[in-house]
Amino acid sequence: MTKKTTKTKEVIKIEEAEASPEVAKVNKKADYSAIYDQNKTYDAIEAIAIVRKLTKTKFDSSLEVHLRLGINTKKSEQQVRGTISLPNGTGKTVKVAAFVSPENEAAVKAAGADFVGGEELVNEIKKSEKTDFQVAIAEPALMKNLGVIAKILGTRGLMPSPKNDTVTTNPAKTVEELKKGKISFKNDDTGNIHAVIGKMSFSDDKLQTNYSAFLDSVRKAKPAAAKGNFLKNISISSSMSPGVRVIIS
Repeated sequence: MTKKTTKTKEVIKIEEAEASPEVAKVNKKADYSAIYDQNKTYDAIEAIAIVRKLTKTKFDSSLEVHLRLGINTKKSEQQVRGTISLPNGTGKTVKVAAFVSPENEAAVKAAGADFVGGEELVNEIKKSEKTDFQVAIAEPALMKNLGVIAKILGTRGLMPSPKNDTVTTNPAKTVEELKKGKISFKNDDTGNIHAVIGKMSFSDDKLQTNYSAFLDSVRKAKPAAAKGNFLKNISISSSMSPGVRVIIS
């Protein structure tokens, strides 16, 4: 005897949707073979030109670099981090919060800081829990004041640290560098580094210059304990494009 099964309306709707041409079209893997070979590696300037062809967004997409490193992420001595002021900036407007003493407030404001203060700025963030900024810097003497908002800043990756030059004795200079395109980088738990190095509206030459400067900075940050090939794979992409593999030279 065959057991009769009854389909619910929800199951029928799902099956109809999966069978529709529109869904099939979305699920079908895009074919970029007319533009480039996804299994091939290209030199940087050629890869940038390919990414430009692949970019179809109406907004000004960012150019992203993705590196796979030959490090053991479980060992603290093999962690990779650093900072670099990109020659042509990132093209992004970065909002900066500066925790400084009263005598430095005017200077950091002139340098372009968006939120400036000491104890009063700390209390404001503690009360509202709002952090409408992408980077926070602080003078060493102000770090003890940030304890009450350490959880708020820390969980959002905004806690100032000497490791990425955001704890500084020259806050005005640091703000100026951040506004001009200084970025920080560090490996994730899988041994990869991801960074934005410009906008697709930049010329190919400007993007290549930023790419070369970024790669040099990462190479200089190679831990002494890391053995073998340090850079194992490099690819670049725009905000919503597939990746293009780049020759490691």
